[in-house]
Amino acid sequence: MSFKIAIIGAGSVGFTKKLFTDILCVPEFRDIEFALTDLSEHNLEMIKAILDRVVEANGLPTKVTATTDRRKALEGARYIISCVRVGGLEAYADDIRIPLKYGIDQCVGDTICAGGILYGQRNIPVILDFCKDIREVAEPGAKFLNYANPMAMNTWAAIEYGKVDTVGLCHGVQHGAEQIADVLGAKSRSELDYICSGINHQTWFIDLRLNGRKIGKDELVAAFEAHPVFSQQEKLRIDVLKRFGVYSTESNGHLSEYLPWYRKRPDEITRWIDMSDWIHGETGGYLRYSTETRNWFETEFPQFLESAAKPIDPAKRSNEHASHILEALETNRVYRGHFNVKNNGVITNLPSDAIIESPGFVDRFGINMVSGVTLPEACAATCIASINVQRMSVHAAISGDIDLLKLAVLHDPLVGAVSTPEEVWQMVDEMVVAQARWLPQYADAVPAAKERLSKSKVQTRDWAGAARRNVRSIEELRAEKAAVKQAV
Repeated sequence: MSFKIAIIGAGSVGFTKKLFTDILCVPEFRDIEFALTDLSEHNLEMIKAILDRVVEANGLPTKVTATTDRRKALEGARYIISCVRVGGLEAYADDIRIPLKYGIDQCVGDTICAGGILYGQRNIPVILDFCKDIREVAEPGAKFLNYANPMAMNTWAAIEYGKVDTVGLCHGVQHGAEQIADVLGAKSRSELDYICSGINHQTWFIDLRLNGRKIGKDELVAAFEAHPVFSQQEKLRIDVLKRFGVYSTESNGHLSEYLPWYRKRPDEITRWIDMSDWIHGETGGYLRYSTETRNWFETEFPQFLESAAKPIDPAKRSNEHASHILEALETNRVYRGHFNVKNNGVITNLPSDAIIESPGFVDRFGINMVSGVTLPEACAATCIASINVQRMSVHAAISGDIDLLKLAVLHDPLVGAVSTPEEVWQMVDEMVVAQARWLPQYADAVPAAKERLSKSKVQTRDWAGAARRNVRSIEELRAEKAAVKQAV
């Protein structure tokens, strides 16, 4: 069979290579075309060289093209995969550092909270541009697979306003299941059967079975508390498990910023955070990690090329959903996974317009969600709080209504636990002004925001965060690199 896949943001070298080799593990997909597109011509050249080497080494007829012209890449595509980060690390730094001045301590800041909401404001106009191109030049009925965060907001905008057949994909569920299999002593991951449901990054293991035996709360708590590593790295997740009765799919650091209880006081944060790795809750941890490793693919390019010359091994196919969805749609081999789609009653106690993450089956008829799921009440309450923020955030991004944007941020659980309305209003003005180049919908609001900031009386804090290692700023890294170049 032959069809075309377009990958937007293909300059994410490692992730694009993974998707590419996963898809080519399907024997029927040898003759397909991959069209790579990105803003960075340099990154495109690197990833194309790597994928061309894979094709050559495996003797495949697969076609790979690369262009900075997104519309050209989308022409005739049946599937479009997006893994973009609008604004890059420069904008992302504002998502973390500006809220921190107002006491809002985030680990990742890419889903909700102040950083995630502003990230959504940057992404949604671009997502709608993608959708316009898909409607106009892609294959009729093309499917949009969104891997980019904030997952729920991006997917919500693409479905509701972009009018494109869209599914959001994340690997948080798989990673959580790997942890559970480990603590329960499973010999292989296939021994664990599970159902997760909720919203992206707030999905819950509502049914767990090990070799057919149902695993209850008490057994799971005991297993985690006995584990020499996870008992220290996942203290917050374990506490939520004890109180809610179910385990969250998301990492300790991620989960901590979606709830109003664990990061609201500096003296409390360190009780729940493990500093062995950024993902367990370090303040601005993912920003630090991303900044320090921003060019890792440059230094490892020779190794990428070397590994690309090896035969594709289907046994090493990853658990990323994309290749399995495409295989099911095209070959009718049924695939079961967890997908981000519009609720429409699938989860009985979440709003129908929300973007949920829940189990479904894929075959040639499409993605078929398992309906009639009811979340535990505490899980539903937590999800609904985030959904309300996501809804307002999407509507603000579409309308360019800065007052609605401020209300969305005000209603965020962690922001509301930390900041006053006056602080939120000033903080959002500051973030919109700082990120104006990526926020075209707020162009008319920026002058007034600048005027308000010039008269502002709200005091900010000179605070590096309660859980932070040696975080260097992007400016410091640039200066360091410039000094090295000059010395050479």
